[in-house]
Amino acid sequence: MLLVTKIFYFEIAHAIHGYAGACKNIHGHSYELEVTVSGCTTKDEYIPARGFIIDFKELKQLVTDLIIRMIDHKLVLSQDYIAEHPFIRSQENLVILGAEPTAENLLIHFQQILSQALPSDSKLVEMKLYETKDSFARWIDTTTLSYY
Repeated sequence: MLLVTKIFYFEIAHAIHGYAGACKNIHGHSYELEVTVSGCTTKDEYIPARGFIIDFKELKQLVTDLIIRMIDHKLVLSQDYIAEHPFIRSQENLVILGAEPTAENLLIHFQQILSQALPSDSKLVEMKLYETKDSFARWIDTTTLSYY
């Protein structure tokens, strides 16, 4: 199986509603997102002209337009957090997520967006979101597990 990966960097502030530790408070991270795409073929043949599974520039544009611009340097909070802290609604950089903005939930959100937007001859197979240098969440399309 042939895969290509593009890496993105962005900053987010968030808080985890209902969490007992320090992450219940608004704080920020420098995130690293790895987006991995495969072609729709499993053959070990050369890729016909253009020669790409997906052009790195095209993948960069998609992820930047659909994800990075939406969340970079934003405050990402859940609906539950906002309900308990309604004064925060006035923040101009606020993004409200339907779930707690953990690395895992952010990946699910990103997967839902990107899976719909990729060209039909490409498939999102994996994403890793590093919240810190040594801690990450990983989403894998389970239909590709047999290839690993």
